[in-house]
Formats: sequence, structure tokens, C-alpha cells
Amino acid sequence: MKVEIIAIGDELTSGRILNTTSGFAARNLFEAGYEIYAMHTIGDSPGLIGEALKRAIGRVDAVIVTGGLGYTDDDLTNEAVSKALNRPTIPNLEILSSIREHLDEITNAPVGELEKLALLPKGAQVLSPHSLMAGYQLIHEDRPIFFLPGVPNQMKQLLVEHVLPTLSTWHKDHHLSTYQTIFRIFNLPEIEVNRRISSLDFPPDVHIGYYPVFPEVHLSLIVRNKKTNNAKKLFRSSSRAICTVLGDAIYGQDRDSMERVVGYLLKKNNFQLAVAESCTGGLICKKLTDAPGSSSYFLGGVVSYANSLKSGYLDIPTKLLNEYGAVSREVAEAMAVGVKKTSCSDIGLAVTGIAGPEGGTEQKPVGTIYIGIATAEENWVTKFRFSGDRWQIRNLTAQSGLDLIRKYLLQQDSGKQQTHF
Repeated sequence: MKVEIIAIGDELTSGRILNTTSGFAARNLFEAGYEIYAMHTIGDSPGLIGEALKRAIGRVDAVIVTGGLGYTDDDLTNEAVSKALNRPTIPNLEILSSIREHLDEITNAPVGELEKLALLPKGAQVLSPHSLMAGYQLIHEDRPIFFLPGVPNQMKQLLVEHVLPTLSTWHKDHHLSTYQTIFRIFNLPEIEVNRRISSLDFPPDVHIGYYPVFPEVHLSLIVRNKKTNNAKKLFRSSSRAICTVLGDAIYGQDRDSMERVVGYLLKKNNFQLAVAESCTGGLICKKLTDAPGSSSYFLGGVVSYANSLKSGYLDIPTKLLNEYGAVSREVAEAMAVGVKKTSCSDIGLAVTGIAGPEGGTEQKPVGTIYIGIATAEENWVTKFRFSGDRWQIRNLTAQSGLDLIRKYLLQQDSGKQQTHF
């Protein structure tokens, strides 16, 4: 069943107010199994409103319109609907009664102006009779059209309590069972994700989408079918196929975050982590402590920005710093070993690098990063060369450090031998 969403208001088209109602409607309709054919935002123009409405009626199964139902001069939706659909406006007795009930609560508008709220196109069925912003439904050319207020909390309540239940009983044969998820991918470019997914042969009921959300790539999987069992089976088989070709580049799904996944794996393996940061300035520690309950697996961290703190807190020999420099493989390893030792943790994670925009050299340009990990079995360092501004490089570094810990923990969990490059 195809649905079109039309949001009305000069405040939206001018950018003064963010259009959150359309997004809310789309998410809820999509999760309920409806296909969002189109979304439009138009100003308070009766002509534009009428054109958009007639166009939608001609191509979708249901229409949802938000905004323009108030009593001020710029609330023109009902007027536009009346002209476009050739339906005269008539006073709605239910809303008139509600206006009289609410008069004591309203002090800034004369009764005559408020009565504009009750002038609805002929055939309108009020959704919430006891509310001033009641919303209404029209059936036109065998299609349901819902008109909702533009105020977000009013619109959301009417959508959930009235629109969705009504749609569920409309054209049941057109309703599709929908299963969906978002795979969160890190350290694999979007073009490579696309190449691997393109090797899979999905049936028409499977829909794949890609979108970058720095520093990750998100892959959406949507499966729709009239039969719930068919949709469920196809969703499971498609998910398995995607996981097979993308492997451990997928770190989580839906609302997972890298830090929460790492925290889960640390707890599962009964490990504790400590962190030494230089160029990220405490960003990794912040990410880890954003997760509730992180004190059970995260002991703490040191932001050793200056060499004196690297020597003092992490016991790194001054000779090592002078010989190789703070941004080096040797110092990254020493930082990881030092923070593991001083904290008595199971794993030490350290990052050092040049986040820019200054400080780079020909040998060590901006974006040069070393990430060290120290464990009971061995220590190793991975070198990266990131591009972007300072914020991007720091975030890539923090995410990469956590990702290296994640992959180590996954291999510990599976009993495989760790291989480092």
C-alpha cells in the first residue's frame, strides 16, 4: 500500500522550523508495512496545496497531510481542499461543541475566529472530536486522506491513535509484512560494500540501501511480502548472506554503537580495559563511559598529551621518546604496555598521532596515527593514514582503536589465533 505525505507551512519551507512530523509519520508508516511513495513540503498556498493533493490522489493508495488546520489567516488547508476536491466547507457540530467546551482555556482568540476550526470539507470524519485540533479524514476516489495538525505532539498522537489503526483495516490485501534492519559497517569503503553486496542475487521483495554516516557505512535491509512467514524466511536468509560477504566489517545492527559492542565483548570475556590517549584527547574514554555500566569493564584512561606525562604516568623512557618521537610505532606500543601495567588491566589501548591541521612533516604527515594494544599474550601496533579535518581524524582514530579491540575480542571469543599486520 503506497502512502504519500504532504507537510504544509511557510515556517517549514523557509527553514524557520524543522519538519519533524513527516519523518515521524514516515518511520511509523514504514514500520507498519506501508511503502512511502513520496514526501513533500509546501508553503501556505491554496493553489500548491490543491495541486499536491490531486497529484497524490492520482498515484497512491492513501495520503497524509499535516499543517494548516488552525484558525489564523495563514491556515489555508481546508480552503485548498474544498476547492481542489470540489467539496464545500460546512460547520462540523462536533468541533463547534468542542470549541465551546474549551472557551475557558482560550484567551487569545475571539469565538468567531475559533469557529474557523469547525469549517471542514463536506464528508469529513473527525478523528478526535473532543480536541480543538481534531484532525479529520476524507474518502475521495476510494482513497483515505488524513488531515492532521502541524503541531508535532498533536500530529503524533493522532497518527498513532487514529490514522494507523484506520489504515490497518483499509485494503488489507495491499498490506505487506515488513522486516528491516540496518547493518553498521566500519573500515570498509562504501564502494567495496556495494561490490560485495552486488555479488548476491536478491529477489524483488528484498530492498538494499547504502548511506554513509561518518565514520561508518550503514546498509539497510528491507524485506516485504504479503505473507508473514515468507517475509521472515527471506529476511533471515538475506541477513545471513550479507553477513557472509561483509564479515567482521559489520560490527552491529540498528542502534548498536561501537563502544557498546566493545563493552559487551569485554564483559563476555571477563576482560578489563585501560586507555592511554594522546591525539584523541580523551575521546575514547568518553565513548566508553557513554555506555551505562561501563565501570565493570573500563578501568580508566590517561590523556598523556605532553611527553613529560608519557614518561611520568606511563613510564615511557625519555630515550625512547627522543629517539623515535611521540608519534611512532615504538611509543604507541610503550603507551599501551604502560597503561596496562599501571592500571592492572587485561588490555591496554593506546593512540598517538598527528590530527592536524598543523604538526605534520614529510615523513609523518597530518593523519599519521599509531594504535597500540597490549595483552597478556603479546603487544602489537597498527599504523593508519587518515584524511580529513582535525575532528574527522580524531573520530576515525577513536573508532579504529575500539574496532581493533573488538576484533581481538571476537577472535578470543571464537578461539581463533590472532593475526596482526
